[in-house]
Amino acid sequence: MKNVQWDIKRGADIYRQVFHNRLKLWICTGKVKRGEAVVIRSGFSGWRKPEDLEELSPYFRRHERAELRKLKIRKTRKKAAVEITPIKSILIIDDEKDLCLLLGDVLRFHGYNVKSVHTKKEAMNSLRTQAPDMVFCDLRLSDGDGMKILSSIRSMSPRTIVSMVTAYGSEEARNEARRLGAHSFIDKPFNEEDILKNIKELSTAGAK
Repeated sequence: MKNVQWDIKRGADIYRQVFHNRLKLWICTGKVKRGEAVVIRSGFSGWRKPEDLEELSPYFRRHERAELRKLKIRKTRKKAAVEITPIKSILIIDDEKDLCLLLGDVLRFHGYNVKSVHTKKEAMNSLRTQAPDMVFCDLRLSDGDGMKILSSIRSMSPRTIVSMVTAYGSEEARNEARRLGAHSFIDKPFNEEDILKNIKELSTAGAK
């Protein structure tokens, strides 16, 4: 147990003040914890525990509250870091059939269950039949606007992760897509690594 002395000499106000302030700092920074030190105060009651002194006990409580907040933050971050949203089924909505074929082959090779549709009507029918874990949706289709499909997806299946894909990605379009609930925005042309990285990032907690 640490011994901390202050007010060694009766009437030494400056000396007492220095040690008093230093002891408060040690308590606030965790250098001195409950039960780890005693202090001697001449002219008072001899050896005492700092936490038993009325003027020092609030500093222990302050430090303990701060440590508790840090612990909660660490637990939250740890939980977020390990919690994963499994993505197994993926729907590709794009009127470029060659792109759908190529992207579908890549995703199937990596173990995903993939379905491709090329029109808004086909997309709505597919979504009504079974909601996928993730959707790659083109911003412009031959029979409709990808933004409207995005709104329908968020309404029909709020837990589905949606990544908008386009060759015409303006900042206004990005902002609108985010406002409507898109989780990411991918510009064409893209490669295999871009798509796999996108899936990995969106599978972490909080994507939904």
